[in-house]
Amino acid sequence: MGMSVNISAATARDVEQIFRLQYLCFQREAELYDNYRIDPLVQTLDSLRAEVADDLVFVARLGDEVVGSVRGFTDTEGTGLIGKLCVHPRLQGHGLGARLLLAAESALSAERAATRYRLHTGHRSENNLRLYRRAGYAQVGDVTGADGVRLILLEKDAVARDYVTSA
Repeated sequence: MGMSVNISAATARDVEQIFRLQYLCFQREAELYDNYRIDPLVQTLDSLRAEVADDLVFVARLGDEVVGSVRGFTDTEGTGLIGKLCVHPRLQGHGLGARLLLAAESALSAERAATRYRLHTGHRSENNLRLYRRAGYAQVGDVTGADGVRLILLEKDAVARDYVTSA
């Protein structure tokens, strides 16, 4: 019998596993852009510790192993910013990314009163773009990141998900 994947808030004990998972997962993105200086690959362990302490960070666990992660926080305008969504390569394509995204959205609305959500992904990251569009995100612009990668900015209203859920 297989184990189920559970999603929960990350704790300080999860930081090193998240750090290793993030490094593994974002290798594919780095290859896609031929750029190994993208933010998730150069983030420090101390910076990640601070995010887990201050932001809304969720992990997906398979037993004791962290197999997915996502982070969120709100800006001064009440926008929930979601980032560094990653799922272990062996578990991709089974809806885990969508579950993590929903966990971040729900917490940003409930705990931080987010009125909309914003995220970004690289312009060549078709799987990511497909996931975000299926989740109701629409492109609102693009920007070139500090690492030189062109990023697609996507947003959706927080109430859109709530309305669909209550219907």
